[in-house]
Amino acid sequence: MKKNKKLCFYKPNYKSEVRIPFIPDGVSAGFPSPAADFMENNIDLNKELSENPLATFYIKVKGNSMIDAGIEDQDVLIVDRSIEPRDNKIAICFIDGEFTVKRIKLQKDCLYLMPENSNYSPVKVSEENEFIIWGIVTYVIKKI
Repeated sequence: MKKNKKLCFYKPNYKSEVRIPFIPDGVSAGFPSPAADFMENNIDLNKELSENPLATFYIKVKGNSMIDAGIEDQDVLIVDRSIEPRDNKIAICFIDGEFTVKRIKLQKDCLYLMPENSNYSPVKVSEENEFIIWGIVTYVIKKI
């Protein structure tokens, strides 16, 4: 792990009055289609992207160890602490005093934190490590 990489934590604001126009019928990625008479609804992304509001938080990514999983520097991750960690899930982990985002890889009698960038090495978690899984990544918000 790179020592200079950090994650910034944010709590969702469920009391926000900001309403963003939302077209629920979607947009065609193939041939154009009518936009349902341009009917608009409003969406609250805090509520839409949080299945468990009391267990949800946001994190801004610093670094590029997960680029092959579609997670890039400055992306915002939505993390749910109520989801049980499982093999192959992407998790926010606290290891030896630092936070990181990595894919969980369970092997017989062993746990690895796997980067999704060949420039980084897997991190083997042992009994000597201070280690906690803080939550499972459920969504990625990115600027394009």
